[in-house]
Amino acid sequence: MKLYFAPGACSQTPHIVLHEAGLAHEAVQVNLKTHQLPDGSDYYAINPRGYVPLLELDDGQRLTENAALVQYLADLAPAKGLLPPAGSLARTRVQEWLAFIGSELHKGYSPLFNPALADDVKAIFKAKLADRYRWVDQQLAGKSYLMGETFSVADAYFFVVTNWAPRVGVDLAGLENVAAHQARMRNRPAVQATLKAEGLA
Repeated sequence: MKLYFAPGACSQTPHIVLHEAGLAHEAVQVNLKTHQLPDGSDYYAINPRGYVPLLELDDGQRLTENAALVQYLADLAPAKGLLPPAGSLARTRVQEWLAFIGSELHKGYSPLFNPALADDVKAIFKAKLADRYRWVDQQLAGKSYLMGETFSVADAYFFVVTNWAPRVGVDLAGLENVAAHQARMRNRPAVQATLKAEGLA
């Protein structure tokens, strides 16, 4: 398998899951400004949409979108317990978290990376994100991970997008449960391996 990624981008989510699952893979860095690959070729030839992540399977098929990728990868290594069994309510709960993180957090950050957006407009997005994080902080009370004491692929996604908060000025001060989750995630060997692979350790 081959994962196309950009350091610190949302593609870090399946990168972490690949390490958690212990799946052999090649990580190929994409320059999102030039859309070039390390060999100078055009990334648009791989993914016409130009963004990451993209997972290329051994047979040449290509998959995109974080929520889909992490579930696919988790199912390749069921013994790792990264995702509850198909058809279970617990699995639906993880999917619920993946959907929330993708729509309410990830997409909320997107405008904040746009230098052309006015500060007063960015303030609206920051306030909405802060409100969402207060809710997550309540959900994490008494828990090590989003699903309780068991790590799931949703934790990887939450960790990655939450790391963007200080870069764009989203105030997470006082959210002790969120902070504890981030610290717990950073200590996971798979996360450390991913950060090292992406040059962010």
